[in-house]
Amino acid sequence: MTAAPAGGMKPAVEIDGVSVRFGEFLAVRDVRVEIAAGTFFSFLGPSGCGKTTLLRAISGFVQPSAGEIRIGGKPMTGLGPNKRPTALVFQNLALFPLMTVAENIAFALEMRDVGRAARRKRADELLELIALPGQGDRMCHELSGGQRQRVAIARALAAEPQVLLLDEPLSALDLKLRQHMRSELRAIQQRVGITFIYITHDQGEALTMSDQVAVMRDGGIEQVAAGKTLYDSPASAFVASFVGENNLFRGRVSAVADGCATVATDVGPLRAACQADGGLREGEAAFVFVRPEALRLAADDMAGMDNVLPATETSREFEGRFWHVFLEVGESRQPATAAQVHGGAGPAEPGRQLRVGFMAERAVALPAGPLAAE
Repeated sequence: MTAAPAGGMKPAVEIDGVSVRFGEFLAVRDVRVEIAAGTFFSFLGPSGCGKTTLLRAISGFVQPSAGEIRIGGKPMTGLGPNKRPTALVFQNLALFPLMTVAENIAFALEMRDVGRAARRKRADELLELIALPGQGDRMCHELSGGQRQRVAIARALAAEPQVLLLDEPLSALDLKLRQHMRSELRAIQQRVGITFIYITHDQGEALTMSDQVAVMRDGGIEQVAAGKTLYDSPASAFVASFVGENNLFRGRVSAVADGCATVATDVGPLRAACQADGGLREGEAAFVFVRPEALRLAADDMAGMDNVLPATETSREFEGRFWHVFLEVGESRQPATAAQVHGGAGPAEPGRQLRVGFMAERAVALPAGPLAAE
C-alpha cells in the first residue's frame, strides 16, 4: 500500500517498498508510505505486526532486506544510526542515572565537543520547552515518571534531528499519566515543528496525537489516514475490528447501490454504507460493523431508522461517561453492545424486551477478511 502526505506537503521520510527479513521470517513486507515534514505520524498495530522493526529500519539499527528509506530526500542505505538525521526515544528511556538532568539532555552535544557553557544554555532552553524550567541540577531519580519522559525527549531534541522516533515511550506509565503525556507530547511536537514518528499498540494514543496513522498487520500496512477517517471509514475488516469497539454482523451481500450495501445476516437484512471501490459483490461474504454509540435503544418508536431489530437486554456496565448495555439481537440472539451517555440511560433491566436501530450511514459494510482478534 502506498500513501502520500496529505495536502501535497513535502515528505520528510519516504519508505519505498521496504521489507525486512530475519532468516525465513518476514517481519516487514513491502511497506510504502511518505511521511510529511513537520507532522506527527504513528504506526499502530498489535504486538508482532512489524512496527518496531520498521522504526529500527528508519533509525538505522536494522537494514532493509529490500526497498529504500529516504530522509529529506537522501537515501539512507548503508548509513548507521549515528549518521542519520534522526534521534530515538527508547521505551525504557535509558537515562543516565549518575548524570544530572542537564547533563543527560546535553550528552549528545558533549559528544560533539560543544563547550560546557553552550551545552548548559541549550539544556536550559530545552527544559523551558518541556515545561521543566530550573530542574537541570536535579538527578533523574528525583523526577516523576512523566518528568523523566520529558527529559528523554529533550535529550533526543538536543541533537537537533530532522525526525524524532519514539518507540512506545508511554507504555510504562499509569493510565492517568499516560493520558496527560499524550497532550504534552503533542504540544512539544507542535512547538518544535519537526517530524515525530511514533510506535504504539494503543489506539487512544495514536488517534489523540497523530496527524496521520498507519495501521499495520502481519508486517504490512492496512490503511493510512487521519484518526477520524480510520474510525469512521475503515478500509478493511482488520482496521474496523482493531480501531475502537465495533459490533460485527456476518453475512452475504444481497445488493449494492447508491453507496450502500444490503447484507443478509443471521439477524436479518442490514443496510450499511460502503465504499464505491470497496470490493463488495452480490453473493460474496461481507461484514457489517456498527459502533456501540451508533445503536439507538427504544421500547417502541424507531421512525426513520434504516435498520431496526428486536433485542433483549442482558446486563450493563458503568464506565464513567457511558453505560455499556449488553444485548442479544434478533431471533438468533447475537450478542451486541450499545453505548449510552451517563444520565441518559435508565436503570438496568435484564430481560427487558426492546428494539435497537441504527442508520445505514452510521454502519460500514466491508468484504469479509481477517479480524484483529483472530
